[in-house]
Amino acid sequence: MRFLILALSVLGILVCADVAKAGPSTTTRDLTATADEATAADEATQETEDRIGLDKRKRRDVQRRLTRLGFDTRANGKFDAATRAVITRWQAARDYPQSGFLNAQQHQALMTESVSTANAGVRGNDRRARRRGGSGGPIGVIGGVVGGVVGGIFGRR
Repeated sequence: MRFLILALSVLGILVCADVAKAGPSTTTRDLTATADEATAADEATQETEDRIGLDKRKRRDVQRRLTRLGFDTRANGKFDAATRAVITRWQAARDYPQSGFLNAQQHQALMTESVSTANAGVRGNDRRARRRGGSGGPIGVIGGVVGGVVGGIFGRR
């Protein structure tokens, strides 16, 4: 029986060896969506923004995405002066004409950029969860089972 426990422990260590190699990603990621020259030349106005068809829910989504990218604004579904200022800062950072309004191309660029940033954040959170003792998927389950068995046999009498 002890041999079986030892074998399972060694197996758990070998399976978890890949987790020990985990570290910061060396993959380069581009957080800024490249501005197409034709798109950058098109000035956004209230009219171009109206054509996108942003209702309150979609405006709130835009505000949340801007906040996720580091352009903090309240997600209230209203494009007030504070939100217009944030949109202007986002446009300036991306070399778009700074109008405070969105056109369809800028809106699409914002959606694409925030999705890539969110996906990068999810991968980072998964790594941090494993370091904090999160389950980490099947590896964490195996480690928990092996630890429970070994602790149960040697820890309690």
